[in-house]
Amino acid sequence: MLRVIQSIFLIPELKNRVLFSFAMLVIFRVGAHIPIPGIDSGALQQFYENSAASSIISFFNTFSGGALIRLSIFALGILPYISASIVMNLMTVIFPALERIAREGDSGRRKISQYTRYGTILLSIVQGYGIAVGIQSITTPGGASIVNSTLGGFGFTASTMITLTAGTAFVMWLAEKISERGIGNGASLIIFSGIIAGIPSGLSRTFQLLSSNELPIFVVITLAIIIIGVTGIVVLFETAQRKISINYARRTQTNQMAGGTNTYLPLKINASGVIPIIFASSLLAFPSTFTAFVETPWIKNLGVYLTPSSIIYNMIFALLIFFFCYFYNALQFNPIKISDDLKRYGGFVPGIRPGEKTASYLNSILGRLTFVGATYLSAISILPNLLYGWFNVPFFFGGTSLLIVVGVALDLANKVETFLVNQNYDGFIKKMRSRSRY
Repeated sequence: MLRVIQSIFLIPELKNRVLFSFAMLVIFRVGAHIPIPGIDSGALQQFYENSAASSIISFFNTFSGGALIRLSIFALGILPYISASIVMNLMTVIFPALERIAREGDSGRRKISQYTRYGTILLSIVQGYGIAVGIQSITTPGGASIVNSTLGGFGFTASTMITLTAGTAFVMWLAEKISERGIGNGASLIIFSGIIAGIPSGLSRTFQLLSSNELPIFVVITLAIIIIGVTGIVVLFETAQRKISINYARRTQTNQMAGGTNTYLPLKINASGVIPIIFASSLLAFPSTFTAFVETPWIKNLGVYLTPSSIIYNMIFALLIFFFCYFYNALQFNPIKISDDLKRYGGFVPGIRPGEKTASYLNSILGRLTFVGATYLSAISILPNLLYGWFNVPFFFGGTSLLIVVGVALDLANKVETFLVNQNYDGFIKKMRSRSRY
C-alpha cells in the first residue's frame, strides 16, 4: 500500500488526477457549511437535538456530510442524481426506445446522461419544495422559528427551491468532473467524503459522553469490536470471487482441435458493490426526510416507522437491497452473451456443453452468488442500524456507512493499481519500440 501511495506522486498524470479529485471534494466540503438564506442556525440545531426524528435525519445527514443538518446549499447532496439514475436505468429496461438509444454507443450514453440530469433537476425541485414548506412550520421547544427570513412564505419557498436545486446541480457537476478528470467514481467519492467528514465529530462526542459517564465503557468496547469485525467481513466479501474454469481449444492447420489454454472467469460474490445500498438509501431518503420536517400528526406517526431503528424500515431496506442487487447484476452480466462469446472463440466450461447449457450454468451460479451477496449487504446494513437504536450511539456510523467507506476505498485502490499497471505496460512497450529501432 505504501508503495502504491509513493507511486502516485511519481507519475504526473496520476498525481494530477488525484489532486483534481481532492480539490473537487474540498469545494464540496466548503459548500456543505454555507447555509441557505433565511435560516436561524441556532434554532435549527436546537430543533435537531430535541427532535424525535433525529435518528433518520442523522442517517441521511451522514451521506451529505452534515449539509442536511445545517440546511446548507448542498443539503440535498448527490442523492437526487442517484435517484434519477435509478429511474433512468429502470426506464431503459422497460421502454424499448430508450434501450435503443442506450445501445447507440457514446452518443446514446450522452443522451441518457442528459436525460438523467433533467431528472435530477426535477427531483431537486420537488424535494426542495418539500423542505422549504416543511421547515417554515417548525419551531424549537422554546417557540423560536427556524426561518427568520423577511421574504415571506412564497419568497422563502422560491429562494430555497432555487438554492437547493442549484446546489444539487453543482454537486452533480462536481461528481461528473471527478469521474471524467479525476480518479474513481465521482458520486461514490462525494458520499465517501461526507461520511469520513463526520467521523471526527462523532468520536469527539463519544469521548465526551464516556468521560462524563453518560455512555458505559462496555457499550463503547462492544461497538469498537463490532466495527472491527464488520470491517473484516466487508473486506473478505468484497474481495471474494467464484472462479469458473474455462478451457480454450487450440486449432491446428487442419482445423482440428488440439490442446489449448486454461483460464477462469471470475465472478465476485458482491459484484454490485455499494450501489444497491446507495440506491436503496436514496429511494428511502425522500419519504423519510419529508416526514421529519412535516408537523401533521398522521405523517409524524408514519415517520416513526421510517427510522433506521424501525423493523418496518429495515424490512423495506432489505427488500430494496435484494431488488437492486439482482437488477444491477442482470444489467452488468449477460450469461447468454458470455456463452456465445466463449463458443465463438473456442472456449468452454469443462463438463458443460457450449451454448444454451453454458448460459444456463452461468445464470444459476450468478443467481446463487447474487443471493449470497444481497444477504451479506442486508445483514451488514441492517444489524448496525438496530444496534444504533438500542445503544443510542451519539453518532451514526453503522454498517451502511462502513460498507460504503471500505467499498469505495477498495475500489479506489484497485483503480490506482490498474492505472499504475497500464503506465508500466505502456512504458515497457515504448522501451521495446525504441530498442527495435537500433
